[in-house]
Amino acid sequence: MSSAAAYLSSQSSPTPGFDTPIEADSPSIANSPSNVSDYTKSVTESVFEFPKENGRTYHGYREGSYNFPNDPTETDRLDFQYEILKFCFQDKNYFAPLNDPRNILDIGTGTGQWAMEIGDEFPLAQIQATDLSPIQPNHVPENVQFFIDDASEEDWALPAAYFDYIHTRVLLGCFEDFRDIIKRAYFYTKPGGYMESQEIMSSLYCDDGTMPANWPFLLWNKDLDEAAMRADRPMRIANKMKRWYEQAGFVDVQERVFKLPVNPWPRDKHLKTLGKMQEDNWLAGLAGISMGLFSRVFSWSKTEIEVYLVDVRKAISDKRVHAYNKVFVVWGRKPYDWEIAAAANANTQYQGTPMYSYPNAQNTFPPQNSCPGPTATSGAPVPDVGSEMMPPPS
Repeated sequence: MSSAAAYLSSQSSPTPGFDTPIEADSPSIANSPSNVSDYTKSVTESVFEFPKENGRTYHGYREGSYNFPNDPTETDRLDFQYEILKFCFQDKNYFAPLNDPRNILDIGTGTGQWAMEIGDEFPLAQIQATDLSPIQPNHVPENVQFFIDDASEEDWALPAAYFDYIHTRVLLGCFEDFRDIIKRAYFYTKPGGYMESQEIMSSLYCDDGTMPANWPFLLWNKDLDEAAMRADRPMRIANKMKRWYEQAGFVDVQERVFKLPVNPWPRDKHLKTLGKMQEDNWLAGLAGISMGLFSRVFSWSKTEIEVYLVDVRKAISDKRVHAYNKVFVVWGRKPYDWEIAAAANANTQYQGTPMYSYPNAQNTFPPQNSCPGPTATSGAPVPDVGSEMMPPPS
């Protein structure tokens, strides 16, 4: 439940009967308009107050739950990362077979680039995009609205089966258990609607044995993974998403895997360009990605982290090591009720015991309480490339 929701919940009580007089609150504790305004102001101010650590700023809402910065250096990198993935996907923003969606949710929108492009592509759709940080632009398409909200909340303050399409992208290290996000998304997706996740696998891969066990970037990757696990924010989620989608109840689940070179070592022109972009992305983001986790979990000082990263930066640009990450794209459809019933009937035997069924089919995941929506920050009000072996280096 959001802060505003928690506040209103604490102030409410069951509605009295029609004939029951309404009792006045004590003047000493009654919420005057000025008190309510003060509360709203404090919530708003906390959202825009960015704590500073080691020279970087971080989100103020749900402070400490996200270990990566939100300052201009990082937002520029996030914009660039968005372009990298578009280039990787050959200009695709999504892979699910969308058909005139009207309600779309983007979880963890970051700087909002994806949401704004989708708003332009589907002008009749209403796009809601959420993040912990208000780092999105003010001038956006009329059908796009940004909210400060936390998707790890059990209740998303919306009706069940509301969205035609729910999208997530690069949320490794963001949640205690990404399976919970998928389950909630299933609940809030309309029957026949889709969820899609585009996720970078943090592990490093190499097909030709050129990545030594003591390669500094590989060692850094293992340290980052350990820190994330200790912080209960696991990084290695991408290769598990297809199974998690199916366990949540999605059907027709598809998976595509792309290779993302660490630097421009490949011979192939497209992959070489992609590798050069990713090398720049790594070098720009290495300090920000490292600083929060290493200082909070390992208690390393800023100087210790900077010294540690010297050899890591050199390793990232070493074209003798033919390393890459994998990008997993997974999408699935929420079945219609008649599909769930047909599957249950077709596979029932032995005194009516179903051999299998779709999980979460009854749409009863979150509590059905009423609470206000998240804090809006801008916008209008809401009513195929496959995985191939990488060519040899140049």
